[in-house]
Amino acid sequence: MTDRILERLREQILEGGLAPGEVVIEGALAASFGTSKTPVREALRQLASEGLLTVLPKKGYLVRGLNLNDLREVLDLRMLLEPHAAGSAAEFVDDVVLEDLRAAVERQSAAGEGTVEATRSARRFHGAVARGSRNGHLAEALERCFVDMSRAHHLHAGLHASLSTAADVSGHEAVFSAIAAGDAMAAEEAMRTHLRSVRRTVMAQLHRAGRLWEE
Repeated sequence: MTDRILERLREQILEGGLAPGEVVIEGALAASFGTSKTPVREALRQLASEGLLTVLPKKGYLVRGLNLNDLREVLDLRMLLEPHAAGSAAEFVDDVVLEDLRAAVERQSAAGEGTVEATRSARRFHGAVARGSRNGHLAEALERCFVDMSRAHHLHAGLHASLSTAADVSGHEAVFSAIAAGDAMAAEEAMRTHLRSVRRTVMAQLHRAGRLWEE
């Protein structure tokens, strides 16, 4: 029960069903899930440990916000870590990872512009690259980045739509091809080039919107 509630709440936070700044109450959630407070409490504590919620003593939990500086830091960290992850994935060339990457690219390419499936597929692709690095600490650090990026894409329509563009899919295809070929240097460079494009898109859309998500 705790796992089901945790997954559902995480999905709501990542996809904007629970918006930044919204307060969630343990008792109300328990009633909505038709369960006791115990599994809800455990799920909320886990989400707080993941940085998605902030504890409000004696009040509940606050859905953590996102601002421009948060996203800059996430993009900087990804630029430092993901090229290395892609290179490592190319060195190991795991068949299961390759199948996950191929499937994610195909789903993203087939998804309609601005769809939830495009966002999910893009996240699956980058998550598979991180897992392919066979570095658990690296994959864990990147997963935190992917969580914040996923939230940003769902909260901002312009970013959401960008994940189904030909440029984004092409970037993923280039990374996939290099990893499949076992070319670590090419995989690193393909990921670096892709992330530069991602950063330009994110910053341009946020500045164009003229509004940010504040804590």
